[in-house]
Amino acid sequence: MGRRFFVGGNWKCNGTSEEVKKIVSTLNDGQVPSSDVVEVVISPPYVFLPLVKSSLRPDFHVAAQNCWVKKGGAFTGEVSAEMLKNIDIHWVILGHSERRLLLGESNEFVGDKVAYALSQGLKVIACVGETLEQRESGATMDVVAAQTKAIAERISDWTNVVVAYEPVWAIGTGKVATPAQAQEVHFALRKWLETNVSAQVAESTRIIYGGSVNGANCKELAAQPDVDGFLVGGASLKAEFVDIIKSATVKSSA
Repeated sequence: MGRRFFVGGNWKCNGTSEEVKKIVSTLNDGQVPSSDVVEVVISPPYVFLPLVKSSLRPDFHVAAQNCWVKKGGAFTGEVSAEMLKNIDIHWVILGHSERRLLLGESNEFVGDKVAYALSQGLKVIACVGETLEQRESGATMDVVAAQTKAIAERISDWTNVVVAYEPVWAIGTGKVATPAQAQEVHFALRKWLETNVSAQVAESTRIIYGGSVNGANCKELAAQPDVDGFLVGGASLKAEFVDIIKSATVKSSA
């Protein structure tokens, strides 16, 4: 059985109540492939999780953009995996480059967060990716492998993990990895999983691409054999996100 296409929408730190209602309305009205063809996960800011959860169509899931590395307690400003489960949120994005770079989250810290979230029954979109400087120095796979290794050392079951390859130089810049560049890293990541985890995990784990994905480039990217979907930033706040979800048909008709 093939890997089900996956499209995540990361709204980041954007939106008001009224804007969120408009985006949700657009998504609810969108004519998209069925959930057996594409899995859709929407990730609004924390304060809008209940609003989106209660109003979004039932075939789309809702994710948090982050969660704490352990159970709750004296951790001001943090939200625990247990709290997310309590409000019926079953997905979380972890290790996004903005948190790695702006907040100093290390590979090991991200690995610990992934392991804890999984232990509490959450499903995880785990982000990896290199900076422009790292790419230009030829260190892309060294960086991505080290990020993935920190996760692999801490978990044994990959069933509820989606890996998101997000080249930092392509996030919010308008620059996009060419389909060939994306495929090259996705293929190498899958080979890494095969060598260092197992062939079964390598074959079944979805590796999605994030980095200025939009309605114009999504079909060509989706056609790559090791690109299993997208984690979409800015375009997930726009109507074209529906077109990106529809790109799943490129895979299902292949």
